[in-house]
Amino acid sequence: MLSFESVSATIANVQVLRGITTQWQRGATVAIVGRNGAGKTTLLRLVMGFMPKHAGRVLFDGQDLAAVPARERASLGIGYAPEDRVLFPSFSVEGNLRFPCEVLGMTRRAVDDRLAEMLTIVPELEPMLPRSAAALSGGQGKMVALGRAIMAGTRLVLLDEPFQGLAPVLATQYGTSLQRLIKARPELCIVITESNRGLLKDIPTETLVLERGELQRSDAAAAH
Repeated sequence: MLSFESVSATIANVQVLRGITTQWQRGATVAIVGRNGAGKTTLLRLVMGFMPKHAGRVLFDGQDLAAVPARERASLGIGYAPEDRVLFPSFSVEGNLRFPCEVLGMTRRAVDDRLAEMLTIVPELEPMLPRSAAALSGGQGKMVALGRAIMAGTRLVLLDEPFQGLAPVLATQYGTSLQRLIKARPELCIVITESNRGLLKDIPTETLVLERGELQRSDAAAAH
């Protein structure tokens, strides 16, 4: 599904990722845990094509993503919820949710069906649909970003620091939505980055630790 082959990346002359080699299969739910600045966001941005200059290869179902422009990666079935949400404030919540599917040229009926399915996973979004995205709280925006990632991500969903800044009630709703997503789409690969692994305690994940630019299993990291 998603493979990294000796991937390294540098930002402002600082090496952020160092020779990362790993592979995640369909149906995997992977947690990437690390302190702020460890490179978690960089790892996801590489997959999305927002950091084109890097060493090594990122492969998606065997295809080198370097050959796929960033604007076309959603067409591969990849959904992304960035840490800072990045919603269109002039759109309604529903408009933000529909947008990636409309850009992909899906029919209105297909988008309607995708929206209906997503609302069974994140039902809290249904009463928000007509609201302006500009009127949302930060936590509500995180929920919308999750819904949008689900709309686009039929094969792979990337969630960057999804629980950061969420009030307890919204954090519980978010976690429940992730559990529903795992059950509804058992073939989906989900990658979640987090600074606090305790926030993922109710979500079954393979946990990896990103430290000093290197990725290792949580038990190996604990042994150091």
